[in-house]
Amino acid sequence: MSKRDKNRRPPDLAVALRYDGKGAPQVTAKGEDEVARRICEVAEAHGVPLYEDARLAPVLASIDLGEEIPENLYRAVAEVIAFAYLLEGRVSPLPTPVHDQPAGGELMPRDPE
Repeated sequence: MSKRDKNRRPPDLAVALRYDGKGAPQVTAKGEDEVARRICEVAEAHGVPLYEDARLAPVLASIDLGEEIPENLYRAVAEVIAFAYLLEGRVSPLPTPVHDQPAGGELMPRDPE
């Protein structure tokens, strides 16, 4: 974890998504405890922003590896992707969802290098 996150409890569950701008995002990795910690370490090592959402992670973890997310999760995942793009200073290929309530996730930007 980053220096700023040393006091943060390691994740119990992590899910990695891949989105190439075509089709729907795919689940590329998922795991609990030690595997979750390792997924986060690899993401940070490669400059991938982390997004923490205790409600969304278990739902995404129920999707088989390599499978696209179902349509009913498009809105929630679009918010995650949009925030990741915003952190990187890029424009998201997805429209920013308009909603009445926040997604409930906490964005954890990586430390500047």
